[in-house]
Amino acid sequence: MADWMHGLHPWPGAGRMVAMDRRFLLTGLTALAAACTPSLGAFNALAPRDPGARRVAENQAYGVGPRRKLDVYAPEQGGERLPVVVFIYGGSWASGAKADYAFAGAALAAQGFLTIIPDYRLVPEVRFPGFIEDCAAAVRWVVDHAAEFGGDPSRIVIAGHSAGAYNALMLALDATFLNDAGVAPSSVRGVAGLAGPYDFLPFDVDATRNAFGQAADLQSTQPVNFARADAPPLLLLWGDADTTVGPRNLRSLDAAMRAAGGAVETKIYPGVNHVDIMLALSRPLRGRAPTLEDLTTFARRVTA
Repeated sequence: MADWMHGLHPWPGAGRMVAMDRRFLLTGLTALAAACTPSLGAFNALAPRDPGARRVAENQAYGVGPRRKLDVYAPEQGGERLPVVVFIYGGSWASGAKADYAFAGAALAAQGFLTIIPDYRLVPEVRFPGFIEDCAAAVRWVVDHAAEFGGDPSRIVIAGHSAGAYNALMLALDATFLNDAGVAPSSVRGVAGLAGPYDFLPFDVDATRNAFGQAADLQSTQPVNFARADAPPLLLLWGDADTTVGPRNLRSLDAAMRAAGGAVETKIYPGVNHVDIMLALSRPLRGRAPTLEDLTTFARRVTA
């Protein structure tokens, strides 16, 4: 298997066989990725990368401990004053690893963004608000160090999927987190949420009970309660085949932001499920949803 994976084809037509086998493996791994993080790692290892991007730094510490580290991706051509995307992965606040999202880092960097993917502490090591505080500290690292890699620390977009979208939206809406981390609100030009939970009381599944059940004020855990006119512009994406995060989350936050006078736009993808919306960032599965196009169009506009 190692030979054909590296392109060593000993018979005529083997290249076509390899392409078919690779597509078959990716299809199977896509289904498995919905069920467990190790399969997402396998998908990440097999999925072809976007050309024109590279990882320029790995395991940069933004705090103390093994989970407070981040990776940096950049366009191969480099450049100065690039807009920055901080991508926060999901995993029910209890799983996930930045190494499994190299495909997303490469995809965004190939579109011209300095891209940061942080790890953050997970349940049971921390509970609300610890994982949000870590993400805020990662953004502070970006403000302090993005210029070293060609990025513009005054033009940051925060994006996230699922639990990562929750973290991203809490950073956008509850100003306490970024303020406490020493990040000027004007540095964050926009925030994008992919299939995120924003209005999910009461806690009716183990993931939310474990992450938030010990909070003294349950209302303070909900992004919808922090909608405000002066928040960064929001982009909320969701697929109508998502059985993990229901439509109430997108609709409630959209309505709350509009009522508050904030800037928000939403897009619903027909037939797209909770995992597809994120895997569509990858090169082989981009046809499943225009996630990458919508995210990067938004990021370019708000950082222009």
